[in-house]
Amino acid sequence: MEWRDQGAVLSMRLHGETSAIIEVFTAEHGRHAGVVRGGASRRMAATLQPGSQVEVTWHARLDEQIGSYRVEPLQSRAGVLSDRLALAGLNATCAMLLVALPDREPHPQLYRASMALLDALQASADWPLTYLRWEMQLLEELGFALDLTRCAVTGSREDLAFVSPKTGRAVSRGAAGDWAARLLPLPPMLLGQGPATPVELAQGFALTAHFLNRGLEPLLNGKPLPEARARLIGMLPKI
Repeated sequence: MEWRDQGAVLSMRLHGETSAIIEVFTAEHGRHAGVVRGGASRRMAATLQPGSQVEVTWHARLDEQIGSYRVEPLQSRAGVLSDRLALAGLNATCAMLLVALPDREPHPQLYRASMALLDALQASADWPLTYLRWEMQLLEELGFALDLTRCAVTGSREDLAFVSPKTGRAVSRGAAGDWAARLLPLPPMLLGQGPATPVELAQGFALTAHFLNRGLEPLLNGKPLPEARARLIGMLPKI
């Protein structure tokens, strides 16, 4: 069994004295692990850093085995190392993909969005909004897409201000009434209305966290979302 693909390294852990096991989010084979012979060496350290773009050749005698990787570097994202916030964004992205994606299941649209997000960490100052929209797409890939197009009660597209924590559908301000306190705020920037203020980003991350916790509950097994995500949100400006 052998295939070649491209992707981003999500994690690396030592395996024995000289090897490493890496997980890579690949374009055509999804999240896939493999052993890298000599992966513990200093020469391979930069190539196997989380976020690095690589070309991998996977080989195993049987498909169900973990197999081994030959790895060639394509793009380093070491530029984020000098930016604490961008590094936190990279770590959060990798951690969320590790916990959310089924093993060896392709997600081509999410793959393209994830690579664009990793590139944006070094190129765009407003990448936190890109990351938030990426979490929205992650929910969609997992089968928990939010419907923010019209009010679940009236069908109106106007003055959408809340999201139902049960259905993930938008609710207008007028239709919410006395139930508003039980609903989740819908920040206007998720509807393309205005810039992403710190308050609205916090509301957006609270919104995605609610549905990520619910959707990933069988995988989290009572644990919170990855600490790397909480660390990122804790570093974002509050005002």
